[in-house]
Amino acid sequence: MKKTLFDKIWDAHVVESIPDGPDILYIDKHLIHEVTSPQAFNELKERDISVFRPDQIVATADHNTPTENQHLPVKDLLSRKQLKELTQNCEENNITLYGLGHPYNGIVHVMAPELGITQPGMTMVCGDSHTSTHGAFGTIAFGIGTSQVSQVFASQCVLVQKPKKLRVNVNGKLKKGVLPKDVILYIISKLGTNSGTGYFCEYSGNVFEEMSMEGRMTVCNMSIEMGA
Repeated sequence: MKKTLFDKIWDAHVVESIPDGPDILYIDKHLIHEVTSPQAFNELKERDISVFRPDQIVATADHNTPTENQHLPVKDLLSRKQLKELTQNCEENNITLYGLGHPYNGIVHVMAPELGITQPGMTMVCGDSHTSTHGAFGTIAFGIGTSQVSQVFASQCVLVQKPKKLRVNVNGKLKKGVLPKDVILYIISKLGTNSGTGYFCEYSGNVFEEMSMEGRMTVCNMSIEMGA
């Protein structure tokens, strides 16, 4: 049977398969931010485990960042604490951080593609549901929970069951004013908000082929809205 792009990338990254269980999947790039990483770093400290491959991790201040006056102290105390912990954890573990005020700082799923961190054929994870955005570049990219963030810190791998596959073909010509967000919202309206649960979604057809990279990112970003 011919393999899809998803199969090829996934199979190339399987370290070991557990019989009747999950795969141990190697992760090429781990993106982190200030919200889902502190507990994971603390777990490693408590168990006296070091970060296995800090050079494969990139951090940015994302969710708790003020739009303006970033040079001033962050007013919200919890946000300020999370940003401070991210800085400390990255310094202690030699992890690249694009913090507040850094020219590369930004939304994690925009910053990584802009800097060329996201590359075709990669496996990528982040403690954020919209990590699927990076799928636009021919990657396997998905959000993980805090306990899985700890797994990747400790081993650069994650335990995960290989999902099923769902292909969506869209062909034709979009009318003026119909944008990529309209396309993915229409797909979700037809398939259902839970239609992607347990699946990796691949998009094909001339409509996607003719989209800009920003358009493809929008489609992949919103795949999570149907559970993919």
